[in-house]
Amino acid sequence: MELSTISLRIAIQHGLTSREYSDAMVLELKDLEDMQLTTLDRLQTHKLKVVGAYNKRVKSRNLAEGDMVWKVILPLGKKDPRFGKWSPNWEGPFRIHEVLRGGAYWLESLDGELHPRKINGIYLMPYYPTVWEARGLDAMNST
Repeated sequence: MELSTISLRIAIQHGLTSREYSDAMVLELKDLEDMQLTTLDRLQTHKLKVVGAYNKRVKSRNLAEGDMVWKVILPLGKKDPRFGKWSPNWEGPFRIHEVLRGGAYWLESLDGELHPRKINGIYLMPYYPTVWEARGLDAMNST
């Protein structure tokens, strides 16, 4: 035995019998499931668009062992009081000793001394020696 109650106000407003009202509610539930699936599809499409927009702006760091890099002076914004606003923001050059997981790098100085801590790749910038430095480095490597 199935009981269904219907609001008298709703039944009178729509001019429906209780059976017609129950059928209308079942149809509305089916439509609701369709709307939920449509909304889920839209959300997934939107997420893919957001990922694409983010990845378009992200610049990957393709640094390998032996590459020379500048390292940002940490903490950011720390200025040497002697130089004021003309304080350098980068120090180096350093050589990448080892590439670690998650975009981290282990650095060493040009003398071969290891940096005390690992550093994230976002704080590194490729170092391109000038012509005079490159000639000097070639001369040092040939001896």
